[in-house]
Amino acid sequence: MRLVTQTHVLSETFGDEACIPILKKAGFEALDWSFLGMDQDKGIWCTDEWRDHALRLKEAADQCGISFSQAHAPYPSSTGEEAFDTKIRRWILRSMEAAALMGVRNIVVHPMQEVAYITNEKRLWEENLEFYRGLIPYCETFNIRVCVENMWQWDSKRRYVVDSVCARPDEFNRLLDELDSPWITGCLDVGHCVLVGREPQDVIRAMGAKRLQALHIHDVSYVKDCHTMPFIEEVDWEAVTGALAEIGYEGDFTFEADEFLRKFPPELMPEASGLMAKTGHYLIKRIREQRNAGER
Repeated sequence: MRLVTQTHVLSETFGDEACIPILKKAGFEALDWSFLGMDQDKGIWCTDEWRDHALRLKEAADQCGISFSQAHAPYPSSTGEEAFDTKIRRWILRSMEAAALMGVRNIVVHPMQEVAYITNEKRLWEENLEFYRGLIPYCETFNIRVCVENMWQWDSKRRYVVDSVCARPDEFNRLLDELDSPWITGCLDVGHCVLVGREPQDVIRAMGAKRLQALHIHDVSYVKDCHTMPFIEEVDWEAVTGALAEIGYEGDFTFEADEFLRKFPPELMPEASGLMAKTGHYLIKRIREQRNAGER
């Protein structure tokens, strides 16, 4: 199990290539590349230089002795506006191809959720079956797996978080089982579980190791999607690591927690990244210890 982190904040702060040696030195074993901003047509990934840039990043990572294991496609995957939805589909496919050039195995692609889930569950179910099935031929061409992520929505009238696509483990499992493809798997966002009132350890057990092949690890307050480092907010990390040990989770341990780094001036971000890495290695150690204890 490798310790992985997303690149978003450090790439914004120091530049795409410069963030790679910082994270390697901090103690991470692989990287999760963030293709964010493409939804606004921003950045080099939306230019004709995107292929060359992907290859430059892979070369930079190779020189540092680190790899790209995961990526995050641009989102939202749909808004209901035809022009945007056509554009974002193109950018999602480009991010899949670019990630594959970088050597990425898994790319997280958000489900479509352009309407209120509570009154459109059947519609979103059918849309997402079609959406993810439509990505499978590109997965085969690019040799990259797409990870479905559990989502939430904001009820603006009652002012709290509510369920969205794959928030319920039974629906998440059913979607993956219905798709039934080696190119589509599950990425559990631990923080998103908590926000909709489900303990992540329960969802981990409900999904099992076959469906659950990727993670978004971050801490939340049960109220706000903080995306901060474990032990800052209120997730029960001993319970989470215990559940991962119990199911025999085989994927990477991937942080999506670098909002933690925004609290620091750039001069301190490398050291703060080191603390994140030490925390991640501690949690991986607990998974191994709990797994060994369970085998006795």
